[in-house]
Amino acid sequence: MKHLTIIGFVFLIIFACSNKREMVIEARQGENMEDTVTYELVVLDPGFDSWYLLHDSPSKYHSQSYYEGWNQRYVDAWNYQHIGHRYAQVIEGNIDYQPGIDYGFELNHKLFYYFMYVENELDIQLIPDGPKTY
Repeated sequence: MKHLTIIGFVFLIIFACSNKREMVIEARQGENMEDTVTYELVVLDPGFDSWYLLHDSPSKYHSQSYYEGWNQRYVDAWNYQHIGHRYAQVIEGNIDYQPGIDYGFELNHKLFYYFMYVENELDIQLIPDGPKTY
């Protein structure tokens, strides 16, 4: 029984340490809206929301086109790392971010800040000499 408990704790520790971070952009279509699609950013990293609330400030806002430009570069770098490069063990999930789609200011802003979180808090350098925000 003692050995079973020890093995259980070891398995639990290994599982907890191998937690991967994932991000999902979902498209949801409203029930009463005919041609309107709403996009939502779902971040599965528990530390991001508190970091975002701490570092987000309207005085630091840029234009939507600024965020779209950087997000496209970051998504390309993220997907490149996802397919088996330096951070493939940490980066889980491909991001389907298409430049022709208007995701809106809020989603672009939050996605940009997620990439800032990944680079500055998790020390995963996606783009060398990228923007420094906060």
